[in-house]
Amino acid sequence: MIKAAIFDLDDTLLNRGKAIEQMFLMILDKCYEDVKHSVKIEMLKKFNEYDKESYGDNDKTKVFESFFDEFPPKYRLPRNNIQDFWNNNFPNCFTINPNTINIVNTLKKQVKVAIITNGSTQRQKAKINNTNLNSCFEIIIISEEVGFSKPDKRIFELALNKLNVKPEDALFVGDDIEKDIGGCQNANIKGIWFNPHKHKNNTDIKPYVEINSFDGLFSCIS
Repeated sequence: MIKAAIFDLDDTLLNRGKAIEQMFLMILDKCYEDVKHSVKIEMLKKFNEYDKESYGDNDKTKVFESFFDEFPPKYRLPRNNIQDFWNNNFPNCFTINPNTINIVNTLKKQVKVAIITNGSTQRQKAKINNTNLNSCFEIIIISEEVGFSKPDKRIFELALNKLNVKPEDALFVGDDIEKDIGGCQNANIKGIWFNPHKHKNNTDIKPYVEINSFDGLFSCIS
């Protein structure tokens, strides 16, 4: 019987893609003016590409510098201010889907719920607090805070210890097939692959279950 459901944060509980779009619009407003719609589309595409290249890297200076080099702005953020700009503004770009909150709160009546997320303590805590997820979860583990990150099985084992549940009694829900699903399976936790965009699995990792929406969680737990 499942006693705990543990969740990834970015691109699982929170839509990081939408947050990146909001961040882009903020940069557009601050650093550029009179940009044609067709150019905006190309700029957003490139900004997404640079962000993906640096995903998992706490220092986002390279993202902005590469973007500004390709699309010279009217006002260029000073290099030594870029990281602070990202840290202070990016967490505010996140919103939470009310259905996600409802599902987590419903699950919480049946099982213990927790978050494991890779990333900087400052940014991840700000995202969680700004979206009120801090009020939903009993345990929140951030990689920078504890000293190891997914897919290291120790971060999953830490969550199990804090929740006081055995690996076979827990599920982990995440979007990254290698870090989330491969990582949790190394700790003998069943991995639920959250795959709303229906990406192809090009690895040897076989998730316990694949779901395209959070509604599919109920059948995994009941």
